[in-house]
Amino acid sequence: IVAGALLLSWPQNAPSGAQAATSLWPALAVLLACFFWALDNNFTRKVALTDASWIACVKGLAAGTTNLLLAFVAGAALPNVGKLSAAMGVGFFAYGVSLALFVMALRHLGASRAGAYFSTAPFVGALFSVLFLAEPITWPLLAAALLMALGIWLHLTEHHAHAHQHEVLEHEHLHAHPSLDGHHTHEHAPAFEGQHSHRHSHEPMTHSHAHYPDAHHRHDH
Repeated sequence: IVAGALLLSWPQNAPSGAQAATSLWPALAVLLACFFWALDNNFTRKVALTDASWIACVKGLAAGTTNLLLAFVAGAALPNVGKLSAAMGVGFFAYGVSLALFVMALRHLGASRAGAYFSTAPFVGALFSVLFLAEPITWPLLAAALLMALGIWLHLTEHHAHAHQHEVLEHEHLHAHPSLDGHHTHEHAPAFEGQHSHRHSHEPMTHSHAHYPDAHHRHDH
């Protein structure tokens, strides 16, 4: 998946010699942004059991305020109401809803797998440009599609199962009774069936089954 994203992002008319050296900083800036995004993903994973929409609101407020301040410092001015409304609409779906779904993916898949799926975004953008902006279908686009499809297939067909031990753990998140995964066997009085959220504890347990690095499976290998 990463190889496909790199292929799509590689400049088609790359400069050479001195021009290449002077144009290196944009690529380094992208790498630095990705580094901070990776840190953000791992920090967010630690609080991913919290309400995903609340996390999206807090992060959106912080990021939006920071970007607005930077824009004003750079001399930008607010656009008219029409453009501002359109930008807010795009931001609601492209950042707000997207981030809430991403937090849910972090909760169940872990940071590395969620990040890998999310990195298919360049291909989706390139595909939309072909469908709606009449961009040509190129060999890099086709090669990236093949690489990303292969990466997603490898993820979806992954079967990670082994005997592992659960330590004592106490947290709060949405879970179901009866427990299909064997991790939520605590009792309620009166008996309860269905989904709910409350603070609960997990006792030490050893078992074997297929799993992802979710909130209950962050053991070392």
